[in-house]
Amino acid sequence: MENYFDVLPEDVLWSLIIILITFSINLPLGLLRSRQKKYSFKWFIFIHLSVPIIAAARIYAELSVNSIPIFIFAAVIGQLFGGRLFKVENKAIL
Repeated sequence: MENYFDVLPEDVLWSLIIILITFSINLPLGLLRSRQKKYSFKWFIFIHLSVPIIAAARIYAELSVNSIPIFIFAAVIGQLFGGRLFKVENKAIL
């Protein structure tokens, strides 16, 4: 029986894994960011904290520079969803 992951090229599999990691890391960071004053130092840190982790994962997986926009998109979506969680959390408390 053939392994399911043998069907996907290795670069695609690594890209999907890093996209999932990027999104997952940015969910709680987006939640924390949404609680800060806009353009404050903490707000800036919470936005950029995941960048070194994502860059290290991309370099470890030996993915090309062309994959960076996909990871940025996943990070932005994670940040936005995390910020929405804060709004939903506040509505549930009120």
